[in-house]
Amino acid sequence: MSIVTEQDGQGTAVPDALVHEFGALLGAASVLERIAGRELERRCGIRHAVFEVLLRLSGEGGDCAVSMGGLAGELILTSGGMTRIVDRMEEAGLVRREPAPDDRRRQNVALTPAGRAKLDEALRVHAETLRAHFAGPLTEEQRRVLVDALRVLRTTAREELGDLR
Repeated sequence: MSIVTEQDGQGTAVPDALVHEFGALLGAASVLERIAGRELERRCGIRHAVFEVLLRLSGEGGDCAVSMGGLAGELILTSGGMTRIVDRMEEAGLVRREPAPDDRRRQNVALTPAGRAKLDEALRVHAETLRAHFAGPLTEEQRRVLVDALRVLRTTAREELGDLR
């Protein structure tokens, strides 16, 4: 089914330009994410999902322990998928599990010193990659307008979806 706003001279449906514009947004995001993931794997030896977990555990005010369920919700993963990632990260010495202080049945995950060091390395690589492939092709003004527009889209989409947890 195509979304149609007009027909060409032969009566053929012409897709709405918005479909193509949204496709351009998704296509650019997808390719940029693949480049970022490739560089994290090649230069740091970690997958993009591991980088995301390390970022969440670093918190805004410093390293913090986060519940497995909280991580899964933030990263939009199943509890099984989150467990597999954390298992691999724990085996690599990047994180440790600890009982939640308020409920010993729950597990929190925290960065180890090796995890902090890997995050610092990955942040440097990620910033270099973004400078080359996200910021590099755009002027400062283009980037500012793009980021402002994306923030508006994120805010209105979150309002539509409500709490994702």
